[in-house]
Amino acid sequence: MRAGERTSRLAAASEGPAPTRAGAPDPQVGAGAVVEPWPRGISRRASMRISDVLAALRIEFPAVTNSKLRFLEEQGLVEPVRTPAGYRQYSPADIERLRYVLRQQRDRYMPLKVIGEQLAALDAGDDDEPAPRAQLATRDGVVQGPAVAARYTGDALAREAGVDVALVEELVRSGVLRPSVSGHFDPWARDVVVLAAALGEHGVDARHLRVFRAAADRQADLVEQIVAPWRGHNAASSRARAGTLAAEVGELCTQLHTALLRSAVSGLTS
Repeated sequence: MRAGERTSRLAAASEGPAPTRAGAPDPQVGAGAVVEPWPRGISRRASMRISDVLAALRIEFPAVTNSKLRFLEEQGLVEPVRTPAGYRQYSPADIERLRYVLRQQRDRYMPLKVIGEQLAALDAGDDDEPAPRAQLATRDGVVQGPAVAARYTGDALAREAGVDVALVEELVRSGVLRPSVSGHFDPWARDVVVLAAALGEHGVDARHLRVFRAAADRQADLVEQIVAPWRGHNAASSRARAGTLAAEVGELCTQLHTALLRSAVSGLTS
């Protein structure tokens, strides 16, 4: 952030307990000469602490942390106001902007650079999208604390996937699914079970799926090597960067695998 911008922020923060970001007029106050950044029509009065933001976001993103928010700030994707004492304060518009970023990462595995470009287009009015609204994190899982992603028991996983629990047990025996020490499964296990059930209709049983598990493990090892330099740092921003990089590289591996498999199968359909 440039020195002039930081000075402007501090000046705005010192005017009251609920400052509004400079250059982005509060729609409740009235229209200004500067185009209102996205999302429009939502208050930009910064009165919420970082703990308030985490409480609001964890409805949909149980794993979000302080370090994650600070990392997104470092990347220029959200710009909380700083009080004279240096504390961050967020507005309702900031929360909606954060929901957009986190959802693009979670659902589409988009790199932060691309998300930043999307936000710039939304800010400029070149594109438009309704402000995101919070959704429930899971439907039938077991939540282990506010900062941990929802996890399924075996029975809950079978109900969520719409299969008999015997299939879940078979996938575990085959090494395709790996429950935690406490016997729970991560959120991705639902997709594994649903896809395994669909392949089962074509005569593919759990033991045939071991090759997919082995390939995924090898690709995960590759991702781990790439993010290792970031994970080795104690700084919270470095750990957040490692998580973001792992998600992005993991998605690229997924897309490459899909492209290669489609190419290999294309000869069978022509």
